[in-house]
Amino acid sequence: MSHSVAGEPPSAGRRAAPLTTAVYSAAEWNLLTELPGRVLVAAAAPTPGRPPRGVAAGLAGLDGVAAGRGFDSDLIRAVVSAIYARHDGAVERVDQLTDLVDLLAACRAAVRVLRRRADPADSAAYRQWVESVAARVCRVGDAAPSPADRRFLDRLAGALDLR
Repeated sequence: MSHSVAGEPPSAGRRAAPLTTAVYSAAEWNLLTELPGRVLVAAAAPTPGRPPRGVAAGLAGLDGVAAGRGFDSDLIRAVVSAIYARHDGAVERVDQLTDLVDLLAACRAAVRVLRRRADPADSAAYRQWVESVAARVCRVGDAAPSPADRRFLDRLAGALDLR
């Protein structure tokens, strides 16, 4: 049975939030849990200069998200758990998730949240994990990403404060 931080049982039918998630507001947590999916969608979206993506690219991205379960970061494991708990077959709106300008702004916002709230090691691991999701999508089918994919990955890394 889960207990709250104060040692009291949580309200009926609800589990206490892991300590990792307790430091984030609902909006911050939504940002952190939605960003990997947004990155996957943007990396897989057809754009000029980037090869068309197929099912394999989407699966590679999903595999990258799922790989977070094995990371040595409480934050990443909590984010992956929240992603899987949230996705109960409901169809998401992906039309708004592929705008690169909005995606890069969301990445910069996530970096600011992580700087304020996360352990530096968790922050670095999260940002690298999100970038790895995009890299998996961009590398499917080719030995190396196309020049347009490299530009996308460079812009993403810059927004995630990895370069």
